Amino acid sequence: MTDAAEPRWGSDLRLLDDLRLADDRGRGSDLFTVRRPQTGQDDLETLSALDNLRQALLLRFLTEQGELALFGHPDYGSRLHELVGQPNTESTRNRAKMFTLLALTAEPRVARVLSVDVATHPRQRWRIDITARLLPVHGDTPLNLVFPFFLDRTGAA
Repeated sequence: MTDAAEPRWGSDLRLLDDLRLADDRGRGSDLFTVRRPQTGQDDLETLSALDNLRQALLLRFLTEQGELALFGHPDYGSRLHELVGQPNTESTRNRAKMFTLLALTAEPRVARVLSVDVATHPRQRWRIDITARLLPVHGDTPLNLVFPFFLDRTGAA
């Protein structure tokens, strides 16, 4: 069985539009739909395999750790939100790397984090690009993930 067809990564509703660059930050967006060719009716769009894992990781980064405590998940999310308003310095980028590593290692579908790099975007000083390379459980092909993070809330608009 290939990584792309691995059923153990599960499936879920599609909640984010761009899974490659994760630049969809809209909270409360509508769910995505797909038209059934046989009937012409719309269904909720789902993701499975690597796309589902990619979305799950992006949602973990976008969720403030502790935000889901009332729902029984006090440790879900990341601490990246703590960096909003901080200057784009080496110290801030190192903290972003640490928060990313913590979030990735908390995901049960991640077997091993191979690398995390954090760099300033060349044209946007308030933006850092987090690039992670990881090995999913039950897979032998690494997953590459790029997550733009905005240190200034106005940069995300």
